[in-house]
Amino acid sequence: MNFDELTRFLEKRLQLPLPGETAHLRMQPKLPSGAPFRISHQDAPRRGGVLILLYENEKEITFPLIQRQSYDGIHSGQVSLPGGRFEEEDGDQVRTALRETNEEIGVDMETVQVIGSLSEFFVAASNYMVQPVIGKINYHPSFVPEVREVEHILSPPLRHLLDQSRRKEKEMVVRNGFKMLCPYFDLEDKVVWGATAMMLSELVEVLRDFKST
Repeated sequence: MNFDELTRFLEKRLQLPLPGETAHLRMQPKLPSGAPFRISHQDAPRRGGVLILLYENEKEITFPLIQRQSYDGIHSGQVSLPGGRFEEEDGDQVRTALRETNEEIGVDMETVQVIGSLSEFFVAASNYMVQPVIGKINYHPSFVPEVREVEHILSPPLRHLLDQSRRKEKEMVVRNGFKMLCPYFDLEDKVVWGATAMMLSELVEVLRDFKST
């Protein structure tokens, strides 16, 4: 997979209609009965942005994920894309994704070239409407984790997302003791599930178009 060819493809493909919910549902957690797990909220969702940051590592196209620190919250210890909550000074969720990536893993936001965005995604567990942004850098970054938020930084090859053997499912006990059947990506021996897996699932569907060209 050639880095320049892939990023040029993505710049064009992300301007076309996206698979959206069809792709998201492939990795949606379910109740043991097979029924979808639903959460309702009274408040309007807050906005956020996350970044899928592509770069080359020894000719391998790679992207970072973070494992969050353990804390008393919904996403404690989970593996996710760098990103976070929209702030008014950001202007838009793209800027949010860049700023939060800088804060969480130390990538200079001015060096990131934004390629485009995937479909907005509603994270029901935390009541956020998240914009997944795709960007690239033309150098190998030296990540600096924000130790209060980030326990570990993963750098899986992009091709592992397309490897069917890394797409698995397991029963998990989530917050408040709910048992869920959770599809996940097995990346660097970490379980990448939930909202992150669902957003990455859309990227997988987009990349299938690249592989077929």
